[in-house]
Amino acid sequence: MVAKQEPKLDPVWDDLDRTLGQLFMMGFDGTTVTPQIRELIEKHHLGSILLTAKNLKSADETTKLVYELQKCAHDAGHPVPLLVAVDQENGGVNSLFDEIYIRQYPSAMGMAATGSTELAYEVAKATGQEISACGINWIMGPCLDVLTNARNQPLGVRTSGDDPQEVSSYGVAFMKGYKEGGLVTLGKHFPSCGNLELLGSALDVPTITESLEQLSLSALVPFRNAIRHGLDSMMVGGCAISSSSFKVMHACLSEQVVDGLLRSDLNFDGVVVSDCLEMEALSHNIGVGGGTVMAVNAGCDLVLLCRSFPVQQEALTGLKLGIDNSMISKDRIKTSLRRVLKMKAKCTTWEKALNPPGIDWLSALQPSHTSLSTKAYKKSITVVRDKGRFVPLTNVIDPEEELLLLTPLVKPLAASAASIALSETANTGSPEPAVWERSASVMSGERVFRELGRSLARQRSGRVLHTSYTANGVRPVHENLINRASAIIILTADANRNLYQQGFTKHVSMICNMQYSAGGERREKPLIVVSVSSPYDFAMDPTIGTYICTYDFTETALNSLVNVLYGEHTPTGALPGTISQSQKMHQSRQHWLVENFNEERDANALDTLLKAVAESTPPNQHSELSCTSSNSFLLHNPEVIEAHFVVRNSSTHVLYGFCSTYFFKTTGTGVIGALIVDPSRRKLSIGHSLHNRAIRTLLQREGVKRFQLGSRLPSILLGISADHGTERKRLRAWFANVGWSTALSRPVCSMVARNLSSWIPPDGMAKSLQSAGAQFDLVYGWEYAGPILDHIKTSNRQGLAEVYNMALADPTACCIIRAKRPEDDALVGTVVIYNMQSNLAEFVPAIKDTGEPTGGISSPVISPSVGEYSTLLQGLILLGMRWLKQQGCNACVLDYMDGDGNFDGLSAMGFGVLHNFEEVSCDAATWTMVPPS
Repeated sequence: MVAKQEPKLDPVWDDLDRTLGQLFMMGFDGTTVTPQIRELIEKHHLGSILLTAKNLKSADETTKLVYELQKCAHDAGHPVPLLVAVDQENGGVNSLFDEIYIRQYPSAMGMAATGSTELAYEVAKATGQEISACGINWIMGPCLDVLTNARNQPLGVRTSGDDPQEVSSYGVAFMKGYKEGGLVTLGKHFPSCGNLELLGSALDVPTITESLEQLSLSALVPFRNAIRHGLDSMMVGGCAISSSSFKVMHACLSEQVVDGLLRSDLNFDGVVVSDCLEMEALSHNIGVGGGTVMAVNAGCDLVLLCRSFPVQQEALTGLKLGIDNSMISKDRIKTSLRRVLKMKAKCTTWEKALNPPGIDWLSALQPSHTSLSTKAYKKSITVVRDKGRFVPLTNVIDPEEELLLLTPLVKPLAASAASIALSETANTGSPEPAVWERSASVMSGERVFRELGRSLARQRSGRVLHTSYTANGVRPVHENLINRASAIIILTADANRNLYQQGFTKHVSMICNMQYSAGGERREKPLIVVSVSSPYDFAMDPTIGTYICTYDFTETALNSLVNVLYGEHTPTGALPGTISQSQKMHQSRQHWLVENFNEERDANALDTLLKAVAESTPPNQHSELSCTSSNSFLLHNPEVIEAHFVVRNSSTHVLYGFCSTYFFKTTGTGVIGALIVDPSRRKLSIGHSLHNRAIRTLLQREGVKRFQLGSRLPSILLGISADHGTERKRLRAWFANVGWSTALSRPVCSMVARNLSSWIPPDGMAKSLQSAGAQFDLVYGWEYAGPILDHIKTSNRQGLAEVYNMALADPTACCIIRAKRPEDDALVGTVVIYNMQSNLAEFVPAIKDTGEPTGGISSPVISPSVGEYSTLLQGLILLGMRWLKQQGCNACVLDYMDGDGNFDGLSAMGFGVLHNFEEVSCDAATWTMVPPS
């Protein structure tokens, strides 16, 4: 085979300093050419520049700035123009904002909600044309990450969703549009930022824990397809990788990731850009000089340093030292130079760089791009649910009635009218004296949604009340406004990461559901919840009856929202990814006879099946089914309708599979509590047959509102098992295939504390409990039932009422610890405590599994109005541990805890995780995959 002949470089590149400058991409602070960036261009021959919102004031000034940067390079004798890049992903991530000349378009996820890759292409092309008119030649997009853990990822709406094929389709459409608009493109963030975890390292480097095989099946799909369609460059992230295939501290510094996975396996020969080496974890662990050498040796062609001039100088020095010390070969440098020059030739020449089209071209584009922006937002706004038909608002509110708008305090988007107005206010003095009395953060947070309130008022020619809410919860001012208003709109922004928004929204929802007419009839007050960022906030929460998603809170998006709320536009957007796609039924190849579970006939066979499954667990793992028996599944509770199913051999009476279902009347929840198949008979469609029968049965329950995978009672399998990565992935994929939106799973877990006989509370915890502002007591029996059962109604979680009723009915073995507000004796927190002799313990096999005297703590309920949630929870558990210790228990099991909380306090008390699960729920009304009868 003849070796590939590399093109000969112009002799001008024999100057090593000139060559090295082409291998860096740097940013700076300032809206004009600063002495620092001038020095980098003139003295160090810097070849690529990243501009951010802090550099860009308007389209006209951006054009002038880019021209001055290119002129500086030209006059300094650069053989080729600069690459000038920006992040212009649309939605909430835009570096360049101009109300007149630059149009706003939906985010990547917003575009996916339109359902049109053709429209995505047109929007990307328009975006490319606009920033290209300002002289910019490189866009830092598209974002190709797959949100395999959608609830908790900071990327949010910057990517198209959680379905690899959909992300791939839209990513390629964006890429082609940008190219048609005159730009070179960059895929990010390789190998994926869609399922990062923080594993508790010193500097919390986000970590990929998936194996190469798992990445290849999901996360790498969009990157692979974009490369096939001509992606120009790729950014490799600074995240860590910890899996069986890789042990990498920072991906962009790893030869295994860059030269191996990206270059060799995916056949990418474009420009590779490192993540910013100024990131704290990287600079602390390795140092910028050493990191630069490692990045280049790994295969990066451009090293990114965003803003610090001293750090940028350190990187330049580090690269020179690496060459002087023979750590980097000159051939390696020339290879990267060729790639950079090749990409520059695609997008720029000196003629083009020194003659940007500017405002004239933007003026010509403006009419068609304005229409395109309006069309895109119209198609993206998504009404997920509207059970009460509250949209349009004219259905539920008259002109003389008051509408209440409740909004969180959020920072203005970097490139937005609110941000610019805030900047001008800070520079010139505010005309609103009252604003000066507030902090800057409150002022900016309120400004974001102020215009939305005004638009709502203008459109309806009626009064709109508008106030913000914070982590302080529902205050008296909110309660007064809720009572005044005839309808309420709440905005949330990434409530899955800002949990106070979830608590506030659920509290207001409860208030709205408990309204009564003058005649004493219960009358729900209309409540519309609008997610203005991640659609996952309440996508699968059926208690929020009307739920709308805008995917960003730019002025254009909120104007489109107003049009939807008043019926001027009928929304057609659909939630992207598996949230909507999961309703696809793949029929089983085999249809097994599914029979009702008969306790007398099947109990012993079920015990045998449970033992076989537990024993099939690998030696270094512990089965969730250990110590579980057939009795563990049989509640015999009048408030719960049970129906359990088996696939059995009628000749030998052996069970091949078992499925338990429960319908909890108090919450209208249909639950699959367990789905178990003989390990030797998997992949034969036994699970599909059992699942179909279970869903068909639950759909027929009168009053069913939602379905749930995993059960608090019995507390055996709280959801999809998540203890072991490979098995978790397999189960998530299986349940997604039969209709569950596993991307929206809620992490839950069981925990255990041992050695109670020698246990003492952590230092200082007693004092912190005193500061919680609550009084605690311990009660037994039915005489205390009324206030306790009223209190737990603040939570709609499955099984709560049943657990509390069992505890109240078993006073010799159970108690309830209460937390009360001293000023009015109102209950603000409760928890159930039980010992091994209790009826509850029968349904928590983990109690027996410890092998020593063990008690349990179950179902803490904290009022949504409580500010010190964690402190109050720790107080209830602490007192529970004391009671169990007095009862002679040497271990304590927390049978059900939310897994996305902060475990530091519980760890300090001696608890460790016993088993991890992912609870999945969905609205029964939207379940369309009705199995055949």
